[in-house]
Amino acid sequence: MGGPRPRADGGKINTMGNDGSVAHTVAQRADEGSVMERVDLGVVVYEEDGPLARIILNWPERANAQSSDMVHQFDDALGRAGRGYEIKVLIIKANGKGFCAGHAIGGDHYPEFQEGWEHWGGVWKAQSELFLAPLLRLWEFPKPTIAQVHGYALGGGTYWALVPDITIASDDAYFQMPLVQGLGFPGGETMIEPWVFMNYKRAYEYLYTAQTIDATQALEMGLVNRVVPRAELDDAVEALAQHIARAPLSALMGTKQLVSRAWELMGMRMHWKMSNDVMAVVEHLKDAREARADMADRGQKPRDKAEEASGSAEGPD
Repeated sequence: MGGPRPRADGGKINTMGNDGSVAHTVAQRADEGSVMERVDLGVVVYEEDGPLARIILNWPERANAQSSDMVHQFDDALGRAGRGYEIKVLIIKANGKGFCAGHAIGGDHYPEFQEGWEHWGGVWKAQSELFLAPLLRLWEFPKPTIAQVHGYALGGGTYWALVPDITIASDDAYFQMPLVQGLGFPGGETMIEPWVFMNYKRAYEYLYTAQTIDATQALEMGLVNRVVPRAELDDAVEALAQHIARAPLSALMGTKQLVSRAWELMGMRMHWKMSNDVMAVVEHLKDAREARADMADRGQKPRDKAEEASGSAEGPD
């Protein structure tokens, strides 16, 4: 996907995104004469700026929903940032009113699902390729990652917000997994909650009730590292990334390997793969299908249906 990585000398690239085109720009920075490269992949923007790379979710009119295009472009950008020795830290952020509203609802945003129904009468293979394998690649990304979260992080969007090594949230950020209450799904395809909460009582309540967790609560629970005012979010994340990037890349990568393998030795990777398999079974059961049909008949989004019971704040437009 996507072709060769942008060249540090400002050379052009001949690559195409999922929408058929890629816009590539090179900007000379005023500070130290450094060069920033920017590649518009379609609904994701990729930037390289000295030792930092940025993946920017850029579909604000659809609340940065995780369409097939966005997942593939995110994965493409991840591959670009992982190659080479210049990039030391990856920042994941978003344009618009919030971070990411999770899977795209309505419309034909997942051609892989249609293909799965045509061949197998199910989407187990497709959901593995879209929502398991790419998240494992994010987890296994060899360099430090920072999620910069503002506004909403919902459903699958919480995975891009909470799986990175460090999460910095603005004071208006909030997190919710509405799929148990909203869609009749047993959480997401890759259940991260037992591992990010490291507290099964909190994980159960969060999943069973579609609990909305604001930035302050997320900090208290250890889901995020820091909470800063929205106006200070960019500066806080950039400063932290530059601080991390002072270390040798080999030391950063070695540290990441040791921390991530500790979690994997406790069974996290196997559990993620199992949760995808359980999803493939439960999503077809009668009561879950009836819950989704009721939501569709009433023109609701998963968060809308979940909020009928919880009475929490409204989701993104």
